[in-house]
Amino acid sequence: MAPGAAPLRSLAPLRTGYWCQEGTARVVGNPSPNLLVEGRRQTMTARERFLETFRFGSPDRPFMMSQWVFAETIERWQSEGMPADVHFNAYFGFDRMEHVPINLGLIPPIKEETVEENAEHRIIEDELGGRRKVWKDRGIGMPQWLSYPLRDRATWDEFKRRLNPNSPCRYPLYWDDLKRCYKGRDYPLGISGGSFYGWIRNWMGMENLAVLYYDDPDLVAEMTDYIGDFVLAVIRRAVEEIDLDFATYWEDMAMKTGPLISPELFRKYMSPNYRKVVGFLREAGIDIHMVDSDGNIDQLIPLWLEVGVNCVYPLEIAAGCDPLAYRRQYGRQLLMIGGIDKRALRGTKEEVEAEVMSKVPALVKDGGYSPMVDHAVPPDVPLANFRYYLDLCHEIFAASR
Repeated sequence: MAPGAAPLRSLAPLRTGYWCQEGTARVVGNPSPNLLVEGRRQTMTARERFLETFRFGSPDRPFMMSQWVFAETIERWQSEGMPADVHFNAYFGFDRMEHVPINLGLIPPIKEETVEENAEHRIIEDELGGRRKVWKDRGIGMPQWLSYPLRDRATWDEFKRRLNPNSPCRYPLYWDDLKRCYKGRDYPLGISGGSFYGWIRNWMGMENLAVLYYDDPDLVAEMTDYIGDFVLAVIRRAVEEIDLDFATYWEDMAMKTGPLISPELFRKYMSPNYRKVVGFLREAGIDIHMVDSDGNIDQLIPLWLEVGVNCVYPLEIAAGCDPLAYRRQYGRQLLMIGGIDKRALRGTKEEVEAEVMSKVPALVKDGGYSPMVDHAVPPDVPLANFRYYLDLCHEIFAASR
């Protein structure tokens, strides 16, 4: 997902703007079962289910992550009967999943402000220092990116001052209290392992970064190496003090036809830093490493597997991702989340059923898979269809026991 949408929260820390796992839709406490999940037999905690699912074990049913949903979609669903006062995850019966709230962003952040506005658009300087044009009254869509804060070595030297790993507010003020809350938890807890393409792309723009790989490769190496060291320095304390279950990475480094950089550039600049971070986390016992990248990731999967990243999502079908083919090719080397074509959910019940039944039974049988829509659910998907997709998944889960 390229930046620009404006949702509320999601699995990957750098995604913003969706109804999802933790923001407004956060599950607080232990809500009573809702009508959508009532009567479904569950014998494991969310944490047990997560680990059994992603270690090819025997879960009571596959782990079900929260789904990315546009705010406009929620507005539609509320007009179709979804209560406006419910927790999203509790209402749909998604499993609880949390991230350690460590700040890997810019400190201090750049204050977002509108620098120009007229009847048709606003020009915004965002929290990363980039400027973009946002059109009014156009609904969901991409902004026009006008400029980026990172351009060359001089701006990098200035920029990285905001990436001081020792900034005190990278950790919550009441960290010790939070650690006590995590002891004996019944849900999976993860940590961000950073980003070795996506962050830099956000800071300087896709085209600018593509050129920089050739015009100033030493600067690219310096930035990616700095990120690797920065991430390690920040997360080390949490990894040493908390029993964690998984790590996530965010890249969004592919388009419809393939990756945005070559395998050679990946291995030269990204692989050493992935190995540095993933190796540290694996030594600490964290064996589930999830990377979020939209687009066609066919050429990227073997590169991630080489460095120890073993789980991919959201598997965009429109970009040619094929989870069944991935399972045949990679077997139990690869964990997968996603692969439910969002476009099918806007059709008839028969089309929804055809999409789900064409892949979910086989993938659930093989294990190491969690169904999820392959991107944010758009507002042309009816609530009834989304419910039907979830009901079909749970019927498949029950039949697979």
